[in-house]
Amino acid sequence: MITAADLLRASVLPQLEARILLMYVLGWRRTELITRDHEPLSDDAIARFEAHGARRTAGEPIAQLTGRREFFGLDFKVTPDVLIPRPETELLVETALGLIADTPSGRVLDLGTGTGAIAISIAHARPDARVWAVDRSAAALDVARANAARLLEHDTVHFVESDWTAKVDPSLLFEVIVSNPPYIAGDDPHLDQGDLCFEPRGALTDDADGLSAIRAIVESAPFLLARNGSLWIEHGYDQADVVGRLLQARGFTEVQSKRDLADIERATGGVFTA
Repeated sequence: MITAADLLRASVLPQLEARILLMYVLGWRRTELITRDHEPLSDDAIARFEAHGARRTAGEPIAQLTGRREFFGLDFKVTPDVLIPRPETELLVETALGLIADTPSGRVLDLGTGTGAIAISIAHARPDARVWAVDRSAAALDVARANAARLLEHDTVHFVESDWTAKVDPSLLFEVIVSNPPYIAGDDPHLDQGDLCFEPRGALTDDADGLSAIRAIVESAPFLLARNGSLWIEHGYDQADVVGRLLQARGFTEVQSKRDLADIERATGGVFTA
């Protein structure tokens, strides 16, 4: 007789990861791992837990094994077609919400939406906001639409398949544009390590210097910003200065960077008044 407690004790995974995988395999809530940890488990459940544990040991991300990742208090579906939402990206959501705090029915554009985490989190917090979410990947947009249908009560996010701003309606003018673009340089060894090697490469790197997507966004964003609209971009730990210079060269003012919970300059933005 093997119980949940036995499996957790024997697992070579960190206990938090082992608990997450066991809850997923058994369909149990966190409290059930305590109240039912003495119950015998079926051979099938044991085999599935061990199989998932082996995949995790081989490096496969927990989010892809379970198909879920929490972001901004919401439970997002995750597949290998999308970047796994990360806590530091919540900074973009908080920034956008602050910028439209006093703007009824404010318009927000999310470029490179992936799971839809940024766009959907904004729409969930501000149901009156009008949010557009763009991605060039049809597969990613399918994931984002599924997340929106499950997490939002109304169809408040509009999805557009586009390479950045190319197919965004030019008559739309946004108070805020946000983006978490691919910003890792193509020769960065981290791309072949940990969770990153299981995620879509095109969502992580431009296979160049890590700045080509950022340059494209900075160049095109002013054509879609309302007067005094803001652009905010997530970037790498050492890119704040160069992103700030790109914004200033394009005519943005009030350029500044914000730090994430790890005290890293994670997002840089500015206001376009021209």
